[in-house]
Amino acid sequence: MNDLIDQFRQAISAAGLTPPTEIVDDGAIHRFSTNGKPTHKNGWYMLHADGIAAGAFGDWREGFTQNWCSKADTSMTDAERFAHRERVKTMQRQREDDLAQRQQLAAAHALKRWTAATPCTQHDYLTRKGILPHGAKMEGDKLLVPMRDTEGTVHSLQTIAPDGTKMFMSGGRVKSCYFGIGKPKGALIVCEGFATGASIHECTGHAAAVAFNAGNLEAVAVALRSKYPALKIIIAADDDHQTPGNPGMTKATAAVQAAGATLAVPVFKATA
Repeated sequence: MNDLIDQFRQAISAAGLTPPTEIVDDGAIHRFSTNGKPTHKNGWYMLHADGIAAGAFGDWREGFTQNWCSKADTSMTDAERFAHRERVKTMQRQREDDLAQRQQLAAAHALKRWTAATPCTQHDYLTRKGILPHGAKMEGDKLLVPMRDTEGTVHSLQTIAPDGTKMFMSGGRVKSCYFGIGKPKGALIVCEGFATGASIHECTGHAAAVAFNAGNLEAVAVALRSKYPALKIIIAADDDHQTPGNPGMTKATAAVQAAGATLAVPVFKATA
């Protein structure tokens, strides 16, 4: 049993996620931190150890999912292969139901918080970045940025503390959600962060769509392409050249290809 759990843990690690310290093989969905920070419960896993051990894991925020099995498909009998595929389908339905419930609850809570928040006129983060609030609100000492779909529905929130620390709501939908700054007139620029989007809009006058992270650029760009089929869409990439694989450029390039967009790499004056 420990050997199977170790194999499962190694699979999680090989996928680039920090595996949980304890793995429970009860077939239920368990959440964990994918980056070692206890408060970031974006990861999930489920493991069945009976029969041919199988499981799945992923990251809600990045929309990443990977299945795992202790036995190769080519080594299974027909009966084993059928049973395994049925189990995979069951796990997928379980994940989808759990995700839908989490996102529905988060969306209701997000709208309540957003409605109760106060308009922002000044914030240390904005001052340090030299940008305007662009409709963001305040909740205590934190900046509140709504995450909407193309219909304008609020699904989640991002908070930005005075020191720049950013947090997403637990369970909130991220995929294809964005924060719009300005009205599209000829071109729409999709970027990762709020400060980047605000700076781009203030410098160019073009509308910006804040996707919140590199992994969401493609989903946002595709959604906006569907909404604005004739509009010029530009993906403003973060050049993460010091990060292995340069995820900023890699994800931006994928978004360009998927949405028929144009790639740009903006350069900003360094800020604190």
